[in-house]
Amino acid sequence: MNYFRQFAKSAFFPSMVPNDGGGAADYPNRPIRFVVPFAAGGPGDILGRILGEKLSAAWGQPVNIDIKHGINGIVGSDIVAKAAPDGYTIAIAASAHYINPNIYRKMPFDSVNDFAAVALVAGGPNVLVVHPSVKAKNLAEFIAYAKAHPGELKYASGGHGSPSHLAGELFNIKAGVDIRHVPYKGHAAAGIALSEGREVQLMYDAVFTCISHIKNGDWKALAVTTAKRAAALPDYPTMAEGGLAGYEVSPAMGVLAPAGTPPAIVNKLSAEIAKIVRMPDVAAKIRSDGAEPIGNTPAEYSAYVKSEIAKWAMVVKNANIEIQDTPT
Repeated sequence: MNYFRQFAKSAFFPSMVPNDGGGAADYPNRPIRFVVPFAAGGPGDILGRILGEKLSAAWGQPVNIDIKHGINGIVGSDIVAKAAPDGYTIAIAASAHYINPNIYRKMPFDSVNDFAAVALVAGGPNVLVVHPSVKAKNLAEFIAYAKAHPGELKYASGGHGSPSHLAGELFNIKAGVDIRHVPYKGHAAAGIALSEGREVQLMYDAVFTCISHIKNGDWKALAVTTAKRAAALPDYPTMAEGGLAGYEVSPAMGVLAPAGTPPAIVNKLSAEIAKIVRMPDVAAKIRSDGAEPIGNTPAEYSAYVKSEIAKWAMVVKNANIEIQDTPT
């Protein structure tokens, strides 16, 4: 953690600075602020509210959801990075958290060192979806067409540096194709453009948001991006099954606390989250949205964060993605 940030926490919150890693016996004894750095109504908001309700019921303290949407999740995450390290301010994190340090030269926080990883909560695949006008019946035919028509196909994303942007660039690298990127101002605008089929023909979308379009016939699904098939779309192959080995994108959402939060509190949060996501009603809700419950340990989540940052660093470098000075 930045020295001056740690000093500020020590100076202004002296009773909240961890000493011997304890402090979990009476935690929590007041309301918890649960920051959701994404738009209301999206997967992060839904998952945050599920966790908040169950944590509140388990511990008898309010868990207040605080939507702080803006700049690829940076606005909300920065609040948590600068909060007192006492377990009373936590946040949901998703793919943008692992991508951002690779596309911005200057961030307001360190995505690894300014946070304590608590637990991965749930994850699910992206899906390569195409407009019905695309004639390819499967992934192999699609790749063959893209190779024969370089630069002709275009894919939509929610913006420069968004998870859907980098998923597309990773596909280009692994498949050896040239599919052009068209960024839109947000995920909703990208989805509308794909439905129209005039400017773009494909998109790499989360199961949560594309499953209704697939079932309605608005879009065709060619493959899911995880190592295993998606429970919500069991009839659709993985990229490897479709003939593209080595392509895997496994987006997952987790919970972060400020760096310096006592390990005993982090472990207590992690254990409770793992218990919650295994509750039958919660697991069923997560699966109905196209994801799978996870609930792992702080050490496992920390390793995941670092591995994801490294993966996207490779994509940004190999795809020559433009690096921006600061988040705007």
